[in-house]
Amino acid sequence: MKKDTKVIRAGLNKKRNAGVVNTPVVRASTVIYDSVAAMRDAHERAIKKREKVLYYGRRGTPTHWTLQEAITDLAGGADTVLTPSGLSACTLSILGCVKAGDHVLMTDSVYEPTRNFISGFLNNLGVGVTYYDPLIGAGIAQMLQSNTTLVFCESPGSLTFETQDLPAIAAAAHARGAKVAVDNTWASPLFCRPLDLGADLSIEAGTKYIVGHSDALIGAITGTEEAIAGVHRANGALGLAVSPDDVYLATRGLRTLAVRLARHQQNALQVAQWLVARPEVKRVLYPALPSDPGHALWKRDFTGASGLFGVIFHKSSPDAVAALIDGMELFSLGFSWGGFESLIAPVTPLRTAKPWREEGPGLRLHIGLEDPEDLIADLTRGLARFQAAFA
Repeated sequence: MKKDTKVIRAGLNKKRNAGVVNTPVVRASTVIYDSVAAMRDAHERAIKKREKVLYYGRRGTPTHWTLQEAITDLAGGADTVLTPSGLSACTLSILGCVKAGDHVLMTDSVYEPTRNFISGFLNNLGVGVTYYDPLIGAGIAQMLQSNTTLVFCESPGSLTFETQDLPAIAAAAHARGAKVAVDNTWASPLFCRPLDLGADLSIEAGTKYIVGHSDALIGAITGTEEAIAGVHRANGALGLAVSPDDVYLATRGLRTLAVRLARHQQNALQVAQWLVARPEVKRVLYPALPSDPGHALWKRDFTGASGLFGVIFHKSSPDAVAALIDGMELFSLGFSWGGFESLIAPVTPLRTAKPWREEGPGLRLHIGLEDPEDLIADLTRGLARFQAAFA
């Protein structure tokens, strides 16, 4: 099936759903067994074989299995683990690959809460971390240590949108026995499949484009058979569980992912190209633009671009950026992205491996499903306020 068809059909199970199109919300904690033998059989199948059978509510219900199977199919992996948020998907992926005494290589462009987890919480548990330039590519081989068990990537990177050379990084990591995990939230499994590029784990903050409506939190980790086994063990030990109601919303959102992403991309390209021509703008950080340094890698490894990108100004100040943002009518100020609405936020990237030398703050824009001409008009007024702040 083509991917636009697969996003509609993946995970559907007519027999399991008793003919209902959408898998109903199955809420469960306790599961009742007819006998001790039946309980033992359920344990064997659910825990040891990881079959999708009712065992205990935390281990999933048909509501969960539909979304797991759909994302697994789209991402091209062996299995998918659902988590309560995108951040928990990142942290659980790491925990599934490391132990005390191990070392992690972390892209310097990583989502800041993931950075906080590994530099603070996990570092205190005896796992070392070194941050690397996201553009290092095959040069990552020089940074791998004897105890490096994981290379963590995010492509494009949070806030600065560097496209990483995932095949080169994966080849170097695997040659030294390390796994590769990729935060793939920007592209979703519809526009990029990191497992096809050599990664062992592909991570989605389903809160963003999979849910698509800014009303549910969920994460997903899809992996190879070997890598996902470690994630399953970590998930079982930590007792993480996702509400079936949130899973239902995510599955419902998934079915329209293709049409939504197509519109996000169309709108974002129009707004980004308009911004490139603005005198205040030094760079638009969007791999889909031919002028972007990562465009060639994006064109090689991705099949589309989402609605999220960054803006760098020739001259900026906190007051000028605040003046721009505070008067916006269609762009709302808020965390997250990936919903139908347009968002705006000031950004000052945090870097430790290589200095970020652009004058800041800049902007991060999520281009929603509104008419792009209206969004451009809103930005035109905002840039007038931005310029006035320097008068």
